[in-house]
Amino acid sequence: RRAEEGPFTSVGVVDRVAYDCHEPMATLAAAAAVTERVRLVTMVVIAPLRSTGILAKEAATLDAISGGRLTLGLGVGARTEDYDAAGIPHAGRGDRFEELLAELRDRWEGSPGPKASPELLVGGSSDAAFARAARYADGYVHGGGPPRAFARAAERARAAWTDLGRPGAPALWGQSYFALGDDARERGRSFMRDYYAFTGPFAEKIAEDLLTTPQDVAARVRGYAEAGCDELVLLPAVNDPEQADRLADVVGRL
Repeated sequence: RRAEEGPFTSVGVVDRVAYDCHEPMATLAAAAAVTERVRLVTMVVIAPLRSTGILAKEAATLDAISGGRLTLGLGVGARTEDYDAAGIPHAGRGDRFEELLAELRDRWEGSPGPKASPELLVGGSSDAAFARAARYADGYVHGGGPPRAFARAAERARAAWTDLGRPGAPALWGQSYFALGDDARERGRSFMRDYYAFTGPFAEKIAEDLLTTPQDVAARVRGYAEAGCDELVLLPAVNDPEQADRLADVVGRL
């Protein structure tokens, strides 16, 4: 509700199994019930953890009940513990993801069940990820970092699009984490270190990239816009609804 009332155009959620967070599709269904305007975005759903039929049904349902506001970001996921927790083999996840992507639109358009056409994004940093985005999706979603990192990924996404002869250009989405307020800075950085602990020492660098001041947020938004980002989802690193109000104060002045 805070996002709907503010200057925002989307609300986004992440996907983990082996972590203390809510399931993304159920969470966005709850958000759909109390909003009418903002897009509902997964940043991203770990697609190989789900069967194609179930994911297609969930996405079609969510797109329908939200009035066509779903942007479905999909990826393979970086953490083996999520696969372990789901009882799904980690090996072969790329092939399973490829098969799922190849079948999704057929499920939405031709198979029994709700018809849907949500915006589809693919994330990842490998050559295969950019190829999948160009082959099956409407665009690419970047996993975070400074604008220069997004710019490099966007260039690769556009190149893959051109290589496959796709008309137009891919939709380009990005994400960053923020924690605004003196009382939130260290809590936010502590969360980032924990959430990205699987990266080892690099987790500290990720924590340092957390946006903790209005100036940080403004610079990130402008930097991503200049790099060609169509939509930047800013995710709070502190579990406090007031973070949305703090962010609205900053974004509303840009």
